[in-house]
Amino acid sequence: MAHLLRKREEAVIDFKIAKASLAIVLRHLGRIVTIFALCCAIGLQWIALQSLAWTTMVIEYSKRAPLCQAVAQTFDGAHPCSLCDVVNKGKTSERKSDLQSPAPKIDMICVSRSGHLIRPLIPFKYTMRDFCSSQIGRSPPVPPPRSLLS
Repeated sequence: MAHLLRKREEAVIDFKIAKASLAIVLRHLGRIVTIFALCCAIGLQWIALQSLAWTTMVIEYSKRAPLCQAVAQTFDGAHPCSLCDVVNKGKTSERKSDLQSPAPKIDMICVSRSGHLIRPLIPFKYTMRDFCSSQIGRSPPVPPPRSLLS
């Protein structure tokens, strides 16, 4: 009987660990997907592809020429590879789709108000207080009055 209870407790503990592990994995997966989406939104995929193309070009050109000449040939713009052409076409098509937006976007949050409220000026009279400068130097009566303590 004790053996069955111990096995059940171990199964419960294993289930809790698996549940916690799944939650951690899903949290990390959500972060990774969010980061990937943000990177694509700012066009980081084109930078990554262009960097890959330049690296490949430097390696290929350095097989036939010295490294300095390979780097110069890579970045002169006269010898683009097929991946460079794909990146350029992708960037230009992305820019064209941004420029040819069908309808202007309306910002609902920052709409300026058309009417202004002007509050009327209400005169306010301050109360006059009877104040003598001779009362400043006096100390409080000692002992304090008993009527205030009870």
